[in-house]
Amino acid sequence: MIINSQTSQPAQLQENQHTCGEILDNRQDSMTDTKKEEEVQFLEDESQAKKKNFEEVQTKVVLAPAQLLWTTEANGSVLLRMDESCPQEAITVHQMFLTSVQKYGHLSALASKKKDKWEKITFSEYYHLCRVAAKGFLKLGLERFHSVAILGFNSAEWFISAVGTVFAGGIMTGIYATNSPEACHYVANDSRANIIVVENQKQLDKILQIKENLPHLKAIVQYSGALLNKLPDLYSWEEFMALGLDVPDKELDDIISSQRANQCCVLIYTSGTTGMPKGVMLSQDNITWTAHHASRAGDMQPAEIKQEVLVSYLPLSHIAAQIYDLWTGIQWGELVYFAQPDALKGSLINTLREVRPTSHMGVPRVWEKMMEKIKEGISQCGYIKRKLVTWAMSVSLEANLRCANKDEENSFLFALADGLVLEKLRAELGFTCCSKFFSGAAPIGSETLQFFLGLNIQLYEAYGMSETSGPHFMSNPKVHKLTSCGKVVPGCKFKLANVDKDGIGEVCFWGRDIFMGFLNMEDKTKEALDEDGWLHSGDLGKSDEEGFLYITGRIKELIITAGGENVPPLPIEDAVKKQVPIISNAMLIGDKRKFLSMLLTLKCTTSTETMEPTDDLSSEAVEYCKQLGSQATKVSDITGEKDKAVYQAIQEGIDRVNSRAISNAQRIQKWTILGRDFSISGGELGPTMKLRRPVVLQMYHNEIESFYKE
Repeated sequence: MIINSQTSQPAQLQENQHTCGEILDNRQDSMTDTKKEEEVQFLEDESQAKKKNFEEVQTKVVLAPAQLLWTTEANGSVLLRMDESCPQEAITVHQMFLTSVQKYGHLSALASKKKDKWEKITFSEYYHLCRVAAKGFLKLGLERFHSVAILGFNSAEWFISAVGTVFAGGIMTGIYATNSPEACHYVANDSRANIIVVENQKQLDKILQIKENLPHLKAIVQYSGALLNKLPDLYSWEEFMALGLDVPDKELDDIISSQRANQCCVLIYTSGTTGMPKGVMLSQDNITWTAHHASRAGDMQPAEIKQEVLVSYLPLSHIAAQIYDLWTGIQWGELVYFAQPDALKGSLINTLREVRPTSHMGVPRVWEKMMEKIKEGISQCGYIKRKLVTWAMSVSLEANLRCANKDEENSFLFALADGLVLEKLRAELGFTCCSKFFSGAAPIGSETLQFFLGLNIQLYEAYGMSETSGPHFMSNPKVHKLTSCGKVVPGCKFKLANVDKDGIGEVCFWGRDIFMGFLNMEDKTKEALDEDGWLHSGDLGKSDEEGFLYITGRIKELIITAGGENVPPLPIEDAVKKQVPIISNAMLIGDKRKFLSMLLTLKCTTSTETMEPTDDLSSEAVEYCKQLGSQATKVSDITGEKDKAVYQAIQEGIDRVNSRAISNAQRIQKWTILGRDFSISGGELGPTMKLRRPVVLQMYHNEIESFYKE
């Protein structure tokens, strides 16, 4: 249990730090004069800081000696991409946190639910606990530039372990909670983990299976649940936090003061969708610069203007959640509530309703699942209510599209639809106070974007990589276009390489957010960074005259047919899903083949226990079948061409997609429905629900080969 001096506070949410009314009062349209003056002053101060003389900044910064923009050694250092366009002083994580404590020390920072009550700690307490954890790691023998690996669901202990690792001079490394023991071994061994922090017995069991094969491992700490067996070098959270109490402050302070902003403090392991995971080395400057500048580009507010409130639930081993929840939270004084471990099994909505965040982020699959759930709820409404919701959503979609295209004011009819219907729907989702909705980590379909516009929810896309410390492009309430991932973060740069006749080229990045290199992988690092230091993304994109970026596909995913035609799969897959609403996943096949084919899965329910797809069709899919005159309620009722009506409807949808193909080579010639939907547990999706195309090609080799038999 977290040391907490506030447990005596009232636990009901209406008595917590914020109320919906207070948050709404702080929004732009209803901001008081004082708040406006504070924001103007803040922006002026920020502007003045940016105008500091470049030479003056350079002389102030104390950095570790470096000759190159990259390194592959954990104890290496790099040159920073500091120039006249990006002169901000480089600071360490500790400097960032200390500054925040001075400004926000009295504000609540983290909220955890214990026995149905929200327990909070302030930024001052948070900082103190991170120091206590740092001392504990030192006591356990954490060596400089070795890692502490963290394996478990989001929690205050996860955050404290992460920051404590950095304070102690280690490298914080997240491991996906869904990883197998073998995958855990790869990350822990590659990062030279001295200590592994696990959530519970389930995660502990994974580490105990591989413990003997981790030569650098000295201790394991379990932060949730009682220890079932007392083993050597295994500690409960309480035992761990008491370990370092006799470590002198000076010992820790000396380590902290020896740290430099151009040294590594975080490792993010790629999900391994196209090979073995790579350890992305992020410097202290990568973290602190991105937490400051990318979040402001997304319109996240400093707590002196308005304390942002958010719910942490996405995997923290992924850079998107880590930079959004953990590091930005420290930078701007945000209040972070931790969802329950079964958040993605259904409890997230309950947390959102209780917390009422001001900002919320999801990966595309999360937004898609939410969309499917809402559709299911609407389909179960009575006739009049269903018609009313459908009318309100159509009015909202039309009004939002019109405003986006012509910058017009919304109509009275829209205001009526929103106030009468949509406001209540958003309240049911927990979005009463939410003004910013972000989508990142993968491309999101236009159907999903338009569905949420129908709820008067604008999804702001962000785009970046683990190698860019998260978002390099951001959208926000003032800067957004439908299907675009926004504009480059101020201070960063981009260019398109090898541009074709349609203006599409490879997206390349430059900025203070660019990673140090891949740990122990010089060849891979040189492959990603060109001689001038530009990071090549492998993504294809185009930009418009206003600087908005649109991602069109991925070079490695680009299908090159036997006839030599380049086919980007994503637009075709999205078009099929839009034309045939019963389709959950569509994967285009055809690399070095004579024609294109496609693997399809159907929308189905998911087991709340295992998160695995079931054989039962979703209510939306069942309703779709009924409209076709089909009685199917299960996936197995349809597969193998058992349901002619559904197969015919799918073929007609694919025919419509084919009719818009720009060439015969881009037409889908054959397709099949697989017996189960793609999932993380099945292996077809990565931890952030990205499609693992090479894995799917192997898993369904026989089905694919059957397309191409003479």
